[in-house]
Amino acid sequence: QVQLVESGGGLVQAGGSLRLSCAASESIFSFNDMGWYRQAPGKERELVVRISNGDSTYYADSAKGRFTISRDNARNTLYLQMNSLKPEDTAMYYCAARRLAPTTYDYWGQGTQVTVSS
Repeated sequence: QVQLVESGGGLVQAGGSLRLSCAASESIFSFNDMGWYRQAPGKERELVVRISNGDSTYYADSAKGRFTISRDNARNTLYLQMNSLKPEDTAMYYCAARRLAPTTYDYWGQGTQVTVSS
């Protein structure tokens, strides 16, 4: 069973930065793509950004210009660099992976909490 383990969340002031990591238990080459989702209290889970095996990326409008997704294939790790954080970025952030697109994501991490204070 594939395991995805997120880390790097925390409490930060508005305008600050955080870098999230997602370590996979197997080669991330085995996935068609990986992504970061988030879910704020009382809201639905939403896609933040995803990256394909070929390094194509898709960013939600809310993430464009502030967030950057990257991957370290040698470390089987996915990253999310978040800059210029806003209080509305406060949410649980989840890493996800799937072997085929455009099916639903097969694997999810347990999440890491990001809290941005104003």
